[in-house]
Amino acid sequence: MAQSSQPFPVVLEKQLADRASNYTEVSLDRKMLDFASRFMNEKDDAEGKRIVSKLNGVYVRSYEFDKPGQYTAADLDAVRKQFDTAEWSVLVKTRSRGATDDADIYMKLVNGEVQGMFILDAESKELNFVYISGPIRPEDLKDLSGNFGIPAGSYEMTVKSKDKTKDKTEKKVDEKAQKEEQP
Repeated sequence: MAQSSQPFPVVLEKQLADRASNYTEVSLDRKMLDFASRFMNEKDDAEGKRIVSKLNGVYVRSYEFDKPGQYTAADLDAVRKQFDTAEWSVLVKTRSRGATDDADIYMKLVNGEVQGMFILDAESKELNFVYISGPIRPEDLKDLSGNFGIPAGSYEMTVKSKDKTKDKTEKKVDEKAQKEEQP
């Protein structure tokens, strides 16, 4: 993992940016979050403002590529390896053939408390990383999605990934039950 002086934990980000046709970088430390939250609607965004008030920072990196194959499964594995530490735990892991629709959500646990979240969302021509530093829950993404550079579908991606895993598990259980019922 990168040192704490570098807020965004992914080391490979600059190499990916060199290959991308479009690259977006959002870095909001505590001061910038305070400033940006002033523009949130008091009534409609009250829950989002409450969540943001506890965060240390929000860091987003988005890469768009001209064609598939401009990042590799090895690139994604190198990013994932950076979160293979005692503090980080995988919450959601979704894999597709050829890494064309992969997603990972990692939670950073410190003394039993969630102190960060990292989202990796990989599609054939697009790659997104979101790092939220500070206390956050997956369901909080619903109130933050579409703000501060966090992709609008982040919460839905979390729910969709959990549902895919649940659907596959339920399908296997149903298939097993059907086999057991047959003489």
